[in-house]
Amino acid sequence: MKVPFTYGKLVHEDDFTNRVHEFRRLVSNFKSSINTILISPRRWGKSSLVLKAVKQVTKESKDIIICIIDLQNIRTEEQFYKLLATKVLQASSSRMDTIMDNARSFLGRFIPNLSFSPDPGTDLKLSLDWIEVKKDPDDILNLANRIAHKTKKNIVICIDEFQNITEFEDPLGFQKKLRSHWQLHQKVSYCLYGSKRHMLMEVFSSPSMPFYKFGDIIFLEKIKEKDWVGFIQKRFKETGKEIEVKNASAIAKHCENHPYYVQQLSQQVWLRTTKHCESETIQKAFEDIIMQLSMLFQLLTDDLSTKQINFLRAVTNNEEQVTSQDVLKEYNLGTSANVVKIKRTLHDREIIDIIGKKVEFMDPLYKYWLREYYFD
Repeated sequence: MKVPFTYGKLVHEDDFTNRVHEFRRLVSNFKSSINTILISPRRWGKSSLVLKAVKQVTKESKDIIICIIDLQNIRTEEQFYKLLATKVLQASSSRMDTIMDNARSFLGRFIPNLSFSPDPGTDLKLSLDWIEVKKDPDDILNLANRIAHKTKKNIVICIDEFQNITEFEDPLGFQKKLRSHWQLHQKVSYCLYGSKRHMLMEVFSSPSMPFYKFGDIIFLEKIKEKDWVGFIQKRFKETGKEIEVKNASAIAKHCENHPYYVQQLSQQVWLRTTKHCESETIQKAFEDIIMQLSMLFQLLTDDLSTKQINFLRAVTNNEEQVTSQDVLKEYNLGTSANVVKIKRTLHDREIIDIIGKKVEFMDPLYKYWLREYYFD
């Protein structure tokens, strides 16, 4: 029997939970050639949401070409240009002769070296003259737009881990270069997202940055508990098992509605359930997951300073006025200026999230581990 809960990889079809509003908005943006920036904490399902929207648009619109690019291992401009050109050419056609023609027509001055596996749709290797590309990368940056005009189709380019461009040799200059070209494209739109929210926020939300107001920013919120309850009950029922509303709700509450952890805990509870889920099963499965993660949490904590750990203790104790004299003294946090520095560091390391004046843990299970095992 197939396990009805998925985590740690892209989610498909029935495994996907809610996100109805964001899904419709993304599909609409793709069809309307509107640039989109998708922002959320890690493991909240951005890539799965994009893939779901891509499949829907591909099914409904024959005049839209989708190009998906992952910058996971890209650290230089040269690597970026090579990957962009390769993926755009791949997306432009499944026919080898068409790809070759597009390469010669639009990248001819770079004298591209093309090689194919027996199935050209799965493996295209492109070699570019980096010296020539570095002088003037316009042809590569405009490649998608020129192919779109030639084919009389619109192209949507989805770029995952987009924040990696901030690690290039001249990140600001590179962003200016991208923006100056991409903002002129009429038949190409871009969906940009990644796993490091604070870096994406800096790229897209700061008025001083080139990509400020580049497109429609979608902030993913947590899936609501009631939606999780319905999803969990449905998946149990489909596989001949039962779980009451209160127990499905308990799973979501244990994980504070964090998508990755709700799916993981649901899976572990489902595996331990023969016919009817008991509340004791949920608690045991949850504690087992905490124990599995304890070594990672310990390593993460060992890398923090004493004052950073003291600050996290204050947060786990629900201290709201962390810069008040009483709290500063009780937790040995130093000065209020030092607290500001601590918050910024922990935020940049994606340990905490700062929403207005409220501080939250990015990882709800890390908070639980600190409170129940480390600080206790």
